[in-house]
Amino acid sequence: MQAEDMEVPMINNLNDNGDRQRPKGKDVFKEQQKESESSMESPNLEFEYGDTDTLTAELSELYSYTEEPEFALNRDYFEEDFRSHARGRRWIELMAEEQRAYVMRLLDALEVTDRDKRLKVARAILYLAQGVFDECDTEVDVLHWSRHNVFLLYDMGIFTALLELLSMEIDNSQACSSAVRKPAISLADSTELRVLLSIMYLMVETIRVQTEDDRPEWRSAREAFKNELGSPLYNGEPFALLLFTMVTKFCSMNAPHFPMKKVLLLLWKTILFTLGGFEELQEMKVRGRERLSLPPLPEDSIKVVRAMRAASPPASAMELIEQQQQQKRGRRSRRSAFVDSLEGDSPFPKKQPLVKQDSLDTYNERDPFKNDDARDEEEDPEDTDSGIEGEVDPLDRDVIIQPPPPPLKPPTERVNFPKGLPWAPKVREKDIEHFLETSRNKFIGFTLGNDTETLVGLPRPIHESVKTLKQHKYVSIAEVQIKREEELQQCPLTLGEEEVEETPTEMLYLGMLPNLSQYVIALLKLLLAAAPTSKAKTDSINILADVLPEEMPITVLQSMKLGIDVNRHKEIIVKAISALLLLLLKHFKLNHIYQFEIVSQHLVFANCIPLILKFFNQNIMSYISAKNSICVLDFPHCVVHEMPELTAESLEAGDSNQFCWRNLFSCINLLRILNKLTKWKHSRTMMLVVFKSAPILKRALKVKQAMMQLYVLKLLKIQTKYLGRQWRKSNMKTMSAIYQKVRHRLNDDWAYGNDIDARPWDFQAEECALRESIEKFNSRRYDRNKNGDFTPVDNCLQSVLGQRVELPEDFHYSYEMWLEREVFSQPIQWEGLLQNP
Repeated sequence: MQAEDMEVPMINNLNDNGDRQRPKGKDVFKEQQKESESSMESPNLEFEYGDTDTLTAELSELYSYTEEPEFALNRDYFEEDFRSHARGRRWIELMAEEQRAYVMRLLDALEVTDRDKRLKVARAILYLAQGVFDECDTEVDVLHWSRHNVFLLYDMGIFTALLELLSMEIDNSQACSSAVRKPAISLADSTELRVLLSIMYLMVETIRVQTEDDRPEWRSAREAFKNELGSPLYNGEPFALLLFTMVTKFCSMNAPHFPMKKVLLLLWKTILFTLGGFEELQEMKVRGRERLSLPPLPEDSIKVVRAMRAASPPASAMELIEQQQQQKRGRRSRRSAFVDSLEGDSPFPKKQPLVKQDSLDTYNERDPFKNDDARDEEEDPEDTDSGIEGEVDPLDRDVIIQPPPPPLKPPTERVNFPKGLPWAPKVREKDIEHFLETSRNKFIGFTLGNDTETLVGLPRPIHESVKTLKQHKYVSIAEVQIKREEELQQCPLTLGEEEVEETPTEMLYLGMLPNLSQYVIALLKLLLAAAPTSKAKTDSINILADVLPEEMPITVLQSMKLGIDVNRHKEIIVKAISALLLLLLKHFKLNHIYQFEIVSQHLVFANCIPLILKFFNQNIMSYISAKNSICVLDFPHCVVHEMPELTAESLEAGDSNQFCWRNLFSCINLLRILNKLTKWKHSRTMMLVVFKSAPILKRALKVKQAMMQLYVLKLLKIQTKYLGRQWRKSNMKTMSAIYQKVRHRLNDDWAYGNDIDARPWDFQAEECALRESIEKFNSRRYDRNKNGDFTPVDNCLQSVLGQRVELPEDFHYSYEMWLEREVFSQPIQWEGLLQNP
């Protein structure tokens, strides 16, 4: 993807310090007031991050609101066929054998050649998967029968039949060519595909989710289905690759009628089901470290992050102005206030006057390294630690190095909160080597290379330092894999062939490898088209094909409903892509570091870093609190309850939640992806600096959610040393938040910038060296047709002469000429053959 395809965030309105410049004139006060209100009103968000939202929410996001009339259509086609079979009885009244017989009848009817009849049968199957809602009274009943029917459909082999129909629809060149020629594509162009994908999604998502009351046969069916989806059973490749093919075909404009939201949701859930979610990843990481005889993980990262509490939001312009005005209004000293109180001016003689707390990163930050004598003797020490963007709640203050203030509540209420920092510090092997190299140069005058054991001649404090560093040394699985790969490259004959375990991740990578760059670029194109900050372009891909009705709205109410539906549609696409990319990166990194690196490099070269920054260059609080949903139209609510009359007021009200789960989930996923792309990569960290990401990321700290703040602070930490002393001085509270929430790397001089490399920033050299390592890995492990230097040679004269060689038909006409030209007329340098080359 070219640079112009991915718009870089326009950050021209930033000053040299990286802070956003304010517009001049009358709009200043309005904007400051608006920001102040949003800052002061931002509550703590009770959000629990996980693999997915609740099952009900995930099922409802499958359907657009414009698809609502199709629920009745599915029911009608089912009942029309079912009436002739069951003779007045209902589906939920049938015995298990009768239900199986009816599903077998539907399966046979799927094989008819008539397209319309096939669609009717598929709609009847979809109605069963949706839980025969017309026979249910509550949403719980719908979900119960949906689960029952889905396991029945899988047991009868419906999924395999649907897969064949899906392949036919993908290869339907007539539908593709007619869609390309159409000036406007609507919901009607993707009817068959939407029905098939909906059934498959319901089957994957329902079977994936475990419940306590699952029957034993359902549990075994789940494992069988999981293995089936992850194995190369479908045309020699895993099911996910068929969906990736749909994505690339859509983005290349060859099939603009594909319902991309459903494809992406099904692709994400298939990867989640076959490879595993975040908790499975943690377990796999623990097992992987055990196999490599590495020490166990110092903590469970999922539990640590969930136990964190959010910090206060950043300072708003309005709060800064109020504070400055308060200071200018002849702020009375503490001493004069106390004297006035003794004279009777105040009924509370012991109390200090109320001063508005400083917000995070104000410019009147006190220098913590100044002598106490230099401070204003009238200042109260309690006011030196004022509430700020990265500041913690009062109960959290015991985490900071400074002495904690007197507890606001009885100590018994604080027993449950752990003291100390949330993360165990870590040290890399190369950090110890670098420390010893510096120390030896300083005290002895020479170095010992990579020797980390010999401490002769070094003073006692250095011995203690090395001991502490080694106590916290952490060796990652990736470091072991890189070292092993170097050994295999150096000694390919002595170490023999590497045994590669055929895991679902390995099979997926093997299938994706030939077209990996196309898949990555297609996903980023879709992410760009769905981002709320993207401008509509005539040449951009149309992701709204499966949400726009055939007849455009004619009333204001219909227009409002469609507007909400379009926004919701885009949000769901962003959610699916962000979760999918994060899962792929995490699983590939655990499987082999170079598999992760090649996906990362494709993402970076396709401008993923500026794209994510562009996504966050918006009012992030508005995005997270967006109300783009109509609760009464969500499945299964809309099929069980009577539909109330929709009004403009009810549409504007939205739901009552304080935040939108999917949008907060998407933001955290994108921040985690950005962290994975830039971690330990100097050139990519410099991209964050060049694109002026600091003010964009700082605004994201307004969201009072601990996990999101943690990943923002991580991104700020890695670039802090490049932002200059003035930025650090002006953002001391952010620095404090980083110290408090982000893991410490001993010997990391991130806060001072003393070890900035003096050599010029060479982006290409770093990435090219990485690319070379990746290509060597792929060539060694996956190039099946290699005829390298290590191919065995047959030296037996008898066997070589005994081989039958297929010669061309005209060989006996020309072989004498060939002998004369190539053999007899060429002088042989016998001495040259005897000499070493």
